[in-house]
Formats: sequence, C-alpha cells, structure tokens
Amino acid sequence: MKTPDFEHEIGIETYCTNHPGIDGKLRVRIDDFRVTELYLYPAKKDQGNFTIAEVTSRNWETHTLVQEIAHRLHFSQRRISFAGTKDKRAWTTQLMSFDHVPPEQLSSLTIKDVTFENIFQSDVPVRIGELLGNRFEITIRNISEEIVPEQIISLLSPFQKWGGFPNFYGIQRFGIIRPITHLVGKYIIQGDFEKAAMTYMGNPMPGENETTYALREDLEKTRDYGKAFHSYPDALNFEKAMLNRLIQDPHDFIRAFKELPKNLLMMFVNAYESLLFNKMLSERIRRNIPLHQAVVGDIIHPMRKNVIVNETIPVGESNIEKVNLQISKKKAVVTGLLVGYDSMYAEGEMGKIEHAIIDAQEIDPRDFIIPEISFLSSAGLRRPLLALLPSLEWTLHTDEYSSDRQALTLRFELQKGCYATSLLREIMKSQNPRNY
Repeated sequence: MKTPDFEHEIGIETYCTNHPGIDGKLRVRIDDFRVTELYLYPAKKDQGNFTIAEVTSRNWETHTLVQEIAHRLHFSQRRISFAGTKDKRAWTTQLMSFDHVPPEQLSSLTIKDVTFENIFQSDVPVRIGELLGNRFEITIRNISEEIVPEQIISLLSPFQKWGGFPNFYGIQRFGIIRPITHLVGKYIIQGDFEKAAMTYMGNPMPGENETTYALREDLEKTRDYGKAFHSYPDALNFEKAMLNRLIQDPHDFIRAFKELPKNLLMMFVNAYESLLFNKMLSERIRRNIPLHQAVVGDIIHPMRKNVIVNETIPVGESNIEKVNLQISKKKAVVTGLLVGYDSMYAEGEMGKIEHAIIDAQEIDPRDFIIPEISFLSSAGLRRPLLALLPSLEWTLHTDEYSSDRQALTLRFELQKGCYATSLLREIMKSQNPRNY
C-alpha cells in the first residue's frame, strides 16, 4: 500500500500491513490527545537548588511554554529543564525542574491552561531523556459508520502478536505544517549555517498561514532582517530571536543559531538522523526482514527490568537462536542505526541497507562533528526497530460530537522516544498530514 508524499519526505516509505486503514482525524479537540510522562523522579532534598514540579498544560508546545514561564519569572529559560518535549495540540503532564526558583514562587504563578503540582526541591535537575516513557489516551474522530470492530482487530493483531510496531520517528519530529527540521539539520551537518538559518526563518511552505507565508517569502527575496523582525508575529518567537541577532551582524549565522534554546538546536541535528533512520527502517520492511526477530548481521540491545540497555550485541550464526529466544521473551530488541561520528554499523543485509542510505546522502559520519557549535556534535547510537507495545486497550464508539460518525479511543504506554502517531498511522493510513 502506497504511503503519501508527505511521509516519503521524512523517510516513512511503507506500511507494515496491507489492511485498509480507518482514516479519521486526530486532535479534533485538544483533550483527544492526552500524554502523561512516566517519570524518573529526582530525590527530594529540603534545601535543594532545584524546584521540581509536574507541569500539566493544554495546547502548549514545550519550548514555547518554557519561554513563557521564564518570561513570567524574569529569568533565562536556560534555568528550566525537562525530560521530554511535548506537542502543542495535546493535554500533557510532564516533569520540569527550575534552577534556584523558590517553590512558593512557582506555585503562585498563573498561566492560562497550565498547572504546577507535586512541587518539591532536589539537589539535581530533571535532564533530557530521564523518563521511562509516556502513557497515552488518544481519540481518533470522524471515522465512517461502516468501520466495524473486526477491522480494528485485523489492523492491530500483527502488532499485538509482535509486541510492538515499526519505531518510525513521527511527523511531529520534522514539523507537520512546515516539515523542515531535518533540512535545517542537514545544512548544519554540511556546515552551511546560512542556508540552515534561511530554511528555518524563510522558506515559505504551502499550508501555513497566508500572512506568515508572505512574510517568509519577503525575507527570502529581500534579506531585510530588520523588516522581518518587526513584521513577523510574536508567535514566531524563535525566528525573531535569530533575526534580532542578524540585525546586529547580518553575516553571523552561527551566532544567530546560538540565540535558540539548546534543546531546540539539538532537535535539528537529531531530526536529520531521524530521517535517515526512517529510511533504513522503511527499506528493511520493504525487503520483508522481520522487526520482531533478528537475522545474522543484526545488532541487538538487551533489556533489563523492561528497560532497554544501551549495550550492543552483534548477531551471528553462533548466537542467533539464543538471541531470538531472548527477543521472544521481551529481553532484547533488534536495532537500527542513528548515524553519528562514532557509528556502529550492522553487518549482513541490515548493514548493506545502512551503508546504502548513508552513501546516498553523500555525507561522511565525521560530518556530525560540529566544531562551530560543539554540543550539537553527535556520536550516533542504535535505536530499536520495534516500538514495544506491552498493552493496548481500545473502544470503538459513537462520536459524541458527530452523531453520524464514529470515534476510536486507544489507551497504551510507550517507552521514551517512541511516537504514538507511528502506531496511529498504521491504523488510520490517512493521506492528509493534517489528520495527524
């Protein structure tokens, strides 16, 4: 079954099943997409330098929320840290830490659709990636009345049999309206910071707000950073931060990028790595190489206490039987390459796929050493090819907002770094990116 063009652009080139999807639409209402982090709490300390809080927000993207909190408290957003980024059109609960912010100052803060709960102090902050995973409750609406439960069972049964689904990076990684994050990352890797900056600040794309499209188009034509800074809406706050720097020095694109939050900058390079991973995973599926079993040449990660361990074990003729037994017991996972300057390639057929994808991009893994912004340098690692799905509950019901349509509500948990939308796309198989 052919995947839509917008997915091809981000390396998702196939589905795992040939069953027709149910289509439908996500996020019709913000409350339809609920995400709760499964935390790793820092230890409580009465006199700690960091205030920890569970932050629940509705219709707030994480970086924008951090910027708003910092603005309200009159300090640098670098004093706020979190374990994972969350999408805007969702109801999310996540853990954050605040450097040298008294608990009472945080608890008295009032921001629309944001609450701070379970506030305590610690001597260590929350760090990116320090979470176990996420719990989801998601409703797909606008489903035809002709869809019956047996179709849902057919769509989900392979993933329940395998214990997971293809671990693609979802479209949010790249941008739904403007899928350019990976392009910015590619130009940074190539050392072309001017092209990277203009791709982010300019580069109008069909589908975005007409006024914004025209403003980006004007910046592309004129390179008038001052005019763009004053005409861009406040919602484009990160673009405006870069433009403000370029007003001072129109040629210092590296310094302009340094105006952005560290986590956002890292997302550019990570998104390019994600594109290449998606392409490799797509090719493996296309060649009918299993994701829930290893073949000779693969590299696996072991699992301990349901947590994937960043330890690499090559698969050969001598250990493949034992490896696949461990995988069947959910004690190991097959991995794919996230390229970096210290990449560990697989061998065998998966190794050929990984080398072919990298060679086609005309890049060298050493390009991921970025001396201009050193913290963006990426050593690379391995990522599970299967997003584990230990449990899944679903209900097909009448859509309470449209009596002639149905809705499907799903409840499940995923390990960190896995995208719920990568499961939902296998169920929906929608041709419209806005449906996700």
